Amino acid sequence: MKLEILSQNPEGALKKTPMLFVHGAWHGAWCWENFLAYFAEKGYPAYAVSLRGHGNSDRPPRFSWTRIADYVADVAQVVEQLPDTPVLVGHSMGGMVVQKYLEDHAAPAAVLLAPVPIKGVLRTTLRIARRHPIPFVKANLTWRLYPLIHRPDLAREAFFSDDMPDDVLQKYHRQLQDESYLAFMDMLVFNRANPRKIKTDILLLGAENDTIFHVDEMEQTAAAYDQKPGIFDDMAHDMMLEKNWQAVADRMIAWLDEKGLGE
Repeated sequence: MKLEILSQNPEGALKKTPMLFVHGAWHGAWCWENFLAYFAEKGYPAYAVSLRGHGNSDRPPRFSWTRIADYVADVAQVVEQLPDTPVLVGHSMGGMVVQKYLEDHAAPAAVLLAPVPIKGVLRTTLRIARRHPIPFVKANLTWRLYPLIHRPDLAREAFFSDDMPDDVLQKYHRQLQDESYLAFMDMLVFNRANPRKIKTDILLLGAENDTIFHVDEMEQTAAAYDQKPGIFDDMAHDMMLEKNWQAVADRMIAWLDEKGLGE
């Protein structure tokens, strides 16, 4: 599988541990533009992958049949190509992909940003069905998830804060893509993460104004790893693209320093 990998390397001395960023549903490697530049500035070799069917990566002929396990295989493929095993950072669906990868692989550490809840996306699905019944029905009839975010206002409600400028919203919305229906079903019921299988240290961060996954769901997921989530005020689901994204990155870097991975 040919996968798009965006990268940015530090100009000066390299930190010991590279970073690999894994996007969520509807997104691609492009969504990590802020983090790639910032982590490279701080000395970390930074990489972001577009999972199959996203960004400029190869698109399977029957994309709607793509499973979470396929995305896990994409992450494994990229990790094998890197000179050192990276810290894994997963957002939303990417957070679930990272957890499934870690069930069978080791990593120096992992960061989950607004990840799929440990109990799955049933509550999210019901919320979307109530708020937007017509796009919801269309998505299920066509096995395509793009109807759920096909307008900029739907994307704003799902991912971004109300005060994001319209031109910035339009820029991001143009880059959103369809998502696999069977990957959604895996998140709903078929292939949820199992924290008991994961030995890697994990940092979990969430957003106060997240309409996709609520704070109490982040707390449940964090509890499965015997921790409390770091919740950022005045922030929506796409934590890496919000106006105060740097606060998230700095919290991650501080944690990596505590783990001795920033040396």
